[in-house]
Amino acid sequence: MNAIRKPSPGGYREEEGIPDAFELEYLSKPFSEFELLEKVQQPHVKIVKEIGSGPQFFILNGVGIDQNTPLDSRQIKAVLPDFVVAYSSGENEILSLPFFKMRFIHFDEYLDSVRKETPYSGTPEGRLIFLDQDLNQAILLSNFILGDDSHLQPFKTEMGLEGVKYFRIILRDVLYPSGRGVSSDNTGQWPISNNARFIVKRLSRCATSFYCDKDTDTIYLDYWLDDDCRKAFKLHFGNSLDLFRAFQLLLTLNLYSVSNQQKLEMYQSKSLYVNETIPTLPSDQRVMRFKDVVLKKTGVDATVYSKALSDGENQFLHTLGLCTLYRDSNVLFLLDEPDTHFNPDWRSKFISRLKECLPETSSSGGHEMLITTHAPFLISDSTPEKVLVFNKADGVVSVSHPDYNTLGASINKITMTTFGKRETIGLRAQTMLEDFRTRSKDDNENKELLIAEINRQLGDSVEKVLLIKTILESPEGQC
Repeated sequence: MNAIRKPSPGGYREEEGIPDAFELEYLSKPFSEFELLEKVQQPHVKIVKEIGSGPQFFILNGVGIDQNTPLDSRQIKAVLPDFVVAYSSGENEILSLPFFKMRFIHFDEYLDSVRKETPYSGTPEGRLIFLDQDLNQAILLSNFILGDDSHLQPFKTEMGLEGVKYFRIILRDVLYPSGRGVSSDNTGQWPISNNARFIVKRLSRCATSFYCDKDTDTIYLDYWLDDDCRKAFKLHFGNSLDLFRAFQLLLTLNLYSVSNQQKLEMYQSKSLYVNETIPTLPSDQRVMRFKDVVLKKTGVDATVYSKALSDGENQFLHTLGLCTLYRDSNVLFLLDEPDTHFNPDWRSKFISRLKECLPETSSSGGHEMLITTHAPFLISDSTPEKVLVFNKADGVVSVSHPDYNTLGASINKITMTTFGKRETIGLRAQTMLEDFRTRSKDDNENKELLIAEINRQLGDSVEKVLLIKTILESPEGQC
């Protein structure tokens, strides 16, 4: 694989890229464009990009199609996933950077279509979707307003979360045709599309109560989430994913404060810290924001705000929630350490809970998921052919499958064999244990008193048992 970086003043060019040459093979969803060997067979897709040329797509197992003949644009669209949905638990912009740049590209497309009064699809992002913390409440609300109860069972089982009781939406600069906000080129005005206005109208029709402050051009929409409110959302938005994408469009308008110069610098930047250069608006200057999201939790009578949830609870809602949202779509999920803030119990159950949120079979062709993790629990719930171990030595990265059956393997086995960590105790305890080992070799040390001290200071572990066994079996330790 070769990588060549060239300037591209004319914008994106498919024949230039980083990396600039690659081959990729995967199984796609079944589709009607080709007659396949079997009706249920998944197309075997191969993508080839050579240096200086655009990528070409091929079907390797079709009937009546030459596997050496590249697919046309219509066929390419059919073999690509509907969405590539990414999530990162931290500040890993190696994953988020391309998604982040695409977000601004689509925002500019939105502005351009409104200014030219051309039709806009209403989708704030294209095929690449990065679900960061700014969308956390949108994911939560969309699922609990229009999600199927059976799909939300993991949240009820693990968190005791029964649903949403109440929430508010605050919208600025959406009352008047011209808008009053500051445009991304700082000319003093920024436009709202008819599509965005229609979303606001639909949200208003679903609200339990609302108030329009024309002096500040602000709308306050309050929702008491009872059965009637849910029926209104069902009527106007249909399903949880459509509602989420409506929220997503309005939240995208919060990018209006980013100037053209800042966007240009971001597009051309080679830095992994692009996100730090984008200004974050104070809440009262955002076009859309959620406020006072009150939850219903089992056995809790006090008011529980979504903002009061722990990092682990928010991550649980976020990672599993995005799976329930896109469960009926053909999706490639990219999850970067989705279990970072989980307690050990949730880590041990994560794969099972993921399976509950996603259908066993899907008319859309199913789902593919890539997860990065340092948690042995996820490996213990995966077969070895599904596990890739990355090792870096002397600047060279090697990738391999485990050479043992990982499915059902103990955490100790995985920790020692895959992560190369033989100790099952912490470094401080290990240091104390080594000190006791050194003292056990001193002829002047009373072995019985030493063993009593070891038991008093250290908890149960394999390492402690082995040390005491060694002391007892030594000539000085025998009675």
